[in-house]
Amino acid sequence: MLKRLHIRNYALIDRVEIDFSERLTIITGETGAGKSILLGALGLVMGDRADTKIFYNDAEKCVVEAWFDVAKYDLREFFDENELEYEDEVVIRRELSPAGKSRAFVNDTPANNQVLRRLTEALVDLHQQFDVLDIHNVNFQLRMLDALADNAALLAEYRRGYRQYQADSRQLADLLERSANAGKEMDFLRFQYNELRQAELAEGEQEELENELARLTNAEDIKRTYGAAANYLIESEQNVVGQLQEIARSMNATRKVSGELGELSARLDTLVIDLQDIAKDCARISEHTEHDPARIAEVQERLNTVYKLQKKHGVGTVAELLQIQDELEQRLGGFTDLGDQISRLERSIAAQEHALRGQARLLGERRRIVPKPFEEKVHAMLTQLSMPHARIKVDIQETEALTPTGTDEVQFLFASNVGSRFLPIRDVASGGELSRLTLCIKSLVADAIPLPTLIFDEIDTGISGDVSLKMGLILRELSDRHQVVSITHTPQIAARADKHYFAYKQVENGRTITQLRALTPDERVRALGVMLSGNPPSESALATARELMQQ
Repeated sequence: MLKRLHIRNYALIDRVEIDFSERLTIITGETGAGKSILLGALGLVMGDRADTKIFYNDAEKCVVEAWFDVAKYDLREFFDENELEYEDEVVIRRELSPAGKSRAFVNDTPANNQVLRRLTEALVDLHQQFDVLDIHNVNFQLRMLDALADNAALLAEYRRGYRQYQADSRQLADLLERSANAGKEMDFLRFQYNELRQAELAEGEQEELENELARLTNAEDIKRTYGAAANYLIESEQNVVGQLQEIARSMNATRKVSGELGELSARLDTLVIDLQDIAKDCARISEHTEHDPARIAEVQERLNTVYKLQKKHGVGTVAELLQIQDELEQRLGGFTDLGDQISRLERSIAAQEHALRGQARLLGERRRIVPKPFEEKVHAMLTQLSMPHARIKVDIQETEALTPTGTDEVQFLFASNVGSRFLPIRDVASGGELSRLTLCIKSLVADAIPLPTLIFDEIDTGISGDVSLKMGLILRELSDRHQVVSITHTPQIAARADKHYFAYKQVENGRTITQLRALTPDERVRALGVMLSGNPPSESALATARELMQQ
């Protein structure tokens, strides 16, 4: 609810302050006195762009402040999201300097114009004669229809599910994109992994193969050398072992003479035994060593495979190749997990979509109950407002796609005359027709939808006195449930005010300024009389004014 508006140094206004009624506040005044300037100033705290020519005094800054009671609007989450200090009474201030600098504050915390617009959308519903009205907006039309259908709880449940459905759908799209981009990478990794796996590498085999190849390529030299060694040691007539055994036997005869001799004899015995073993090993190696070209080729081919893989992966050992193979296996496992995630998410999304479509059908069924009685009530009110042939039609079309509100597209169609085609409101309704239609629709949904402060700027333009009288009654009834502010030039509407302000111009220090004054009951009678007959008002006009105020 808008409680107070303070304006300083704006257009023709030097300084003005308005305290609004909780019900119906009326602003009337002289032509050109600046009644609509007040709405321009209010627009600044609603985030509108500022005109550089707005200053009453070019040497001072322009300040507009608005006080709102927001206790009933459930805005704590909005304040938290935007790091604003929440209070039940919110003060929005906009400051403009002559240099062109603009600053905005919400409860003394700096805020940008986007925050102001989003916040005040929940606080003020401003209807101006030739604006693009919210009743043109199909989203607002659907919102009204849902309010009348009492769809709030079901729609909230649907939207919770839809938000999860959208989040999961975005995640699935991301996973699918990652999967598509990973296709080539996965193929390459799988090729590398298969190549290593098929090689059947074994840790330590490189060293064994290199040793074997060295022996195979030197087989003839080994066979000859080790065969000769065995021969010299034990097989020839003058073999080394035999000669050493003779020496050992000679030394054994004196080994008991002293410890030193005994030690030398024992050492020689050991040497003979070692040489016998060496000779046997040399004979074995010579006997089992053969030149094998086939095996050489086989070992060389295996080593070439190992060397090729090492070069390809930039490593020097089989152990490192095996580690790379393990890493590739893990990475490929990650791609498998990605596929599993996609499969699970696709199943979940399908289930969510099935549930949402069921909820959407129920929303649609409830919506389709509303149009007929709603259309009849609008027609009845339009008839009261001298539009007996005007009709409104609620067109509901079911779509295939899921939306944040279900699967229905809603559009209000309008026909102003008998035989006229039903067309979208924006295409056929004139300014005066829109004014009356807006008032009818908003008054009908006032109890069903949380409308904010309703501000009507000359909604009575182009209508007769009788219609103005009925419009005044509708505004009065509407103000029983909502705060309403109306700028009007018709006495029939002005007579319904709970608080009546009069805008006028006066000259001070050679300059014209706009002033605003709250009228007393007697001043209201005179102001209405002037509106009825001119200034000064006639006695009959004053009597009519009193009668209007008592109705």
